[in-house]
Amino acid sequence: MLWNRLNKNDALKKLSQETFKRKTISFYRYGTVPDPGALRDRLFQDWQSFGVMGRVYIAREGINAQISVPEPCFEDFQRSLHELPAFADLPFKFALDEELSFWKLTIKVKNKIVADGIKDPDFDASKSGSYLSPVAFHEALDKPDTIVVDARNHFESRIGKFEKALTPNADTFREELPLIKELLKGKEDKNILLYCTGGIRCEKASAYLKHHGFKQVFQLEGGIINYVHEMKKNGIRPRFIGKNFVFDERISEPVTDDVLSQCDQCQEPCDRYVNCRNSGCNMLFLQCEF
Repeated sequence: MLWNRLNKNDALKKLSQETFKRKTISFYRYGTVPDPGALRDRLFQDWQSFGVMGRVYIAREGINAQISVPEPCFEDFQRSLHELPAFADLPFKFALDEELSFWKLTIKVKNKIVADGIKDPDFDASKSGSYLSPVAFHEALDKPDTIVVDARNHFESRIGKFEKALTPNADTFREELPLIKELLKGKEDKNILLYCTGGIRCEKASAYLKHHGFKQVFQLEGGIINYVHEMKKNGIRPRFIGKNFVFDERISEPVTDDVLSQCDQCQEPCDRYVNCRNSGCNMLFLQCEF
């Protein structure tokens, strides 16, 4: 069976009966997949046997995964993935909290693991910006001639962002790339610091800016998730404030107590996203708890 057959209610009931904890992780890698369909089927069979839940995109350009793995199976899962030559030593990003994240396993073959809308035949995604470790990124935030740019969508930055960051008003990543370029027009010689959730969008955003003449482009290694973990480990107050938006059942992970936005109904301070119950809408909006 190479697809999930449980409906959501049955899947959630089954999850509620689990007696073990889970680890929510994310990872990606570019340029590694000659046969996406074959890899999709192999991973689905392997991961279903481990009880993995999550959302995974595979394309010829690589893999992008956000998944939930049972703790008792985690080492076996990790070993099985790293045994594949393309994914040896693949680093994981661990979630900031362990609330229910996924209730089924979905693995899809896509044209791209991140839809970027780039059609320029001369664009080379491998020519990305330089990595900055979380501590180096933190220290670079206040350096002269530095501009911090959020490479996520506007609904993500509404509830959490780095202090002083530019936050393009875009609904999708493909909309955002030209917006970032326009926002930075005339600043090609500045130090550009890019960040996103786990790092994958910054890979293309940094390469896109370099392709368009920006000389000093840097990206946060491991994204917001890795940054917050490192700040906590080093006892440093994070400069990312509010909540980190995530694309799963949790919707967000708390980082600091700062509330950056307002309820879309009453305009009171609010950072609680809810999903419209109208299936024809399926829109996220901020709403206070009644």
